Amino acid sequence: MAISKELLEILVCPLCKAPVELKQDGSGLKCSQCKRVYPVRDDIPVMLVDEAVVE
Repeated sequence: MAISKELLEILVCPLCKAPVELKQDGSGLKCSQCKRVYPVRDDIPVMLVDEAVVE
């Protein structure tokens, strides 16, 4: 089960509050502004700044 479109529409980066989008490979959610990638584990987005990596 993938992340629902409705959930993606309301999720924002916890650091800069910009929208996030699912990466092509589905491995994470990337912030459109600060370029942090939040991991997706077992179809659950981990929206913690400490878990994010900057691309």
